[in-house]
Amino acid sequence: MRLRGCGPRAAPASSAGAGDARLLAPPGRNPFVHELRLSALQKAQVALMTLTLFPVRLLVAAAMMLLAWPLALVASLGSAEKEPEQPLALWRKVVDFLLKAIMRTMWFAGGFHWVAVKGRQALPAEAAILTLAPHSSYFDAIPVTMTMSSIVMKAESRDIPIWGTLIRYIRPVFVSRSDQDSRRKTVEEIKRRAQSNGKWPQIMIFPEGTCTNRTCLITFKPGAFIPGAPVQPVVLRYPNKLDTITWTWQGPGAALGVSVTDYTFEDCQLALAEGQLRLPADTCLLEFARLVRGLGLKPEKLEKDLDRYSAGARVKGGEKVGISEFAAFLEVPVSELLEDMFSLFDESGRGKVDLRECVVALSVVCRPARTLDTIQLAFRMYGAQEDGTVGESDLSCILKTALGVAELTVTDLFRAIDEEEKGKITFGDFHRFAELYPDFAEEYLYPEQAHFESCAKTPPAPIPNGFCADFSPENSDAGKKPARKKLD
Repeated sequence: MRLRGCGPRAAPASSAGAGDARLLAPPGRNPFVHELRLSALQKAQVALMTLTLFPVRLLVAAAMMLLAWPLALVASLGSAEKEPEQPLALWRKVVDFLLKAIMRTMWFAGGFHWVAVKGRQALPAEAAILTLAPHSSYFDAIPVTMTMSSIVMKAESRDIPIWGTLIRYIRPVFVSRSDQDSRRKTVEEIKRRAQSNGKWPQIMIFPEGTCTNRTCLITFKPGAFIPGAPVQPVVLRYPNKLDTITWTWQGPGAALGVSVTDYTFEDCQLALAEGQLRLPADTCLLEFARLVRGLGLKPEKLEKDLDRYSAGARVKGGEKVGISEFAAFLEVPVSELLEDMFSLFDESGRGKVDLRECVVALSVVCRPARTLDTIQLAFRMYGAQEDGTVGESDLSCILKTALGVAELTVTDLFRAIDEEEKGKITFGDFHRFAELYPDFAEEYLYPEQAHFESCAKTPPAPIPNGFCADFSPENSDAGKKPARKKLD
């Protein structure tokens, strides 16, 4: 299973022709993971500053919030639904200035000594919505406090002591989780404010909807663009040499080495799922999952149909099919998205794929934490009719697809499982081995390194919509020999 990123991929047999071949950039770093490695000296510095400087910064930040609270309380009195007065009264301008100064002092005490701003902020009448990206940290709130723009927040935030008062001052759009109609109401409120000709404060929205490690922009959610009003894009950058800012789902823990996780996003669930086979950082399966969603295939329904899919793929055996039969198998029409998915499995570029590989990939996407269930499903499709056994080549194909890589050496693993040297193993053999050695992947599949490396030599050019379709790495280690190639 691979992505073709070093040139145009061959168009499938039923496409219009070679002119329709498209570039599909290679995947690189997982955008939902940030790993922070500190040297011994840096760890000592962190320990020292935690005991000395951090308490001082925390006290100053708390003092600034307490100082801002009465100002925000007075200024936020009255109905939050009432349209702001235009122009603002002098006393409100003074309060606004003081609050910005206090918040800037708080950030200064927190270590953000200089904040450079390039370009001019549009007036509310020019652009009612500001879209900020990439979103990577709680510190992305700095632009909010610098401009006192409104934001979209959960309704429970307004009840937090002190913080809730400061939040109400910027007149946010509240979202209620308990209200089933909240999403529609939120969109309507954003549209109402965006179409007020600048009477309401600008609304800052993070269209990615979650934090990443800033290596690329993930697909934007449509909320900021639904009103059809002018939008001013804002790019956030943190030029720190040591990135202690990024706050992703899997990243540096605050204590005891515990990773920070948040399972609220589809790709995060896939990328960080626990199991015997943890996906490598440059797995093709993240791209596969994106294409599954793009085709409108629901993981819940796919999971229910996995047995049916596996039965159909087993009938075909090793016989490969073209894109028309591939589309019929998934019950979707032939499209560009389907052709991109097809190319993931068309390693030879001849316009033919093995349906069993597709079913294995679907199983991983639908139930990422249930590794053994996926392997068992694969054994049913690849196993011999008489005893359900597979050979080394079949095991290699199963594990390559389950990990989303193009090349993988399984010889040592196969020999370890095949103790009797029969040249074939059953799922029962595999299951027993996995129970005895739950970390078998690290020991047998990639013992020399904890992380997969991408062999991409140059970062792909940005595509027209500004999104990153490939999870590009910040740096490619060109001087190192990758443990397993992933690209043509």
